[in-house]
Amino acid sequence: MNIVLRDSNQGPFLTKVLDYAQAESLLDESQLAEIKNKAILMSLKLADKFYNKHKMHLLENAAFDVIGVASLGLMSLSNHDKAIAFKLLIAPNGMVKSFQKGWSMLSRVSKYKLNGKSIYGDIDPLLLDKISTPSDADEWQGWQSYQDALLDFNSEESIVGLLNQFYAQSTYDPLDCLSLENVFAEVVLYRLLFGPIKVRQNLKQNIAKIELDDAWFTLEFIEQQIEVTLSELPSTLAETIRTDQGKYFSAGLLRTLTFAKNYRKLRLDNASPERLERYEDKEGLIGLLGWPVYLVM
Repeated sequence: MNIVLRDSNQGPFLTKVLDYAQAESLLDESQLAEIKNKAILMSLKLADKFYNKHKMHLLENAAFDVIGVASLGLMSLSNHDKAIAFKLLIAPNGMVKSFQKGWSMLSRVSKYKLNGKSIYGDIDPLLLDKISTPSDADEWQGWQSYQDALLDFNSEESIVGLLNQFYAQSTYDPLDCLSLENVFAEVVLYRLLFGPIKVRQNLKQNIAKIELDDAWFTLEFIEQQIEVTLSELPSTLAETIRTDQGKYFSAGLLRTLTFAKNYRKLRLDNASPERLERYEDKEGLIGLLGWPVYLVM
């Protein structure tokens, strides 16, 4: 592994820390050699575990992975402070601990991204590819790639939390491509219509059996129902949902409720399934916030 020291503001964090240490005369040759040797051993171990170590281009990939993952972990452990990062790096097993931290971070946010087996164990290969970098790269977007993955992970964790608390069937499948905003909107809509009960796949059938109150059709009432639902959630989950809500969330729910009123009328008029489906398509099914997309058989 060739760790290049150079003037860099955009490269991998590991390189930036070593550049800083050299510029400040904090890094001697023996320390640099020790860091390099540790990185080489880690690359060999990584290649041995996940790649074919007899193919040198794959060994090079392992080296790039070590640099990227260690950079990620070192940034987290030091809170992006190069002086603190250098002290961590030259401590016993500092390189290993940085890598382990980065690997655990990637493992956590890969939870819902692994459709089948990954050659990297519990790490999403697409995410690792974004983190991986040569030491002399002009630009490294690994931290931002991790932040994007963390945002997706938190959203999916929140969806799982909503399903567990509010839905009769709470199995989560990432392939369903659910959005947090739409899942929460369905909870609010369903409970507004049927009361504080578990959400089931029966809204479209049962909407004809209830009376819709004119008092429901205001933004103030919708926002009140949103707050009631949020109050039943753990504070962290509630705050995540608040942050995720778009500017027109309440207005979108009101639009969907108005659509539901017209849909109810069609059901009372014994409209055919085909007519109901056409009406959904005409009104923009995807744009109806919280309106369920399951098929009525």
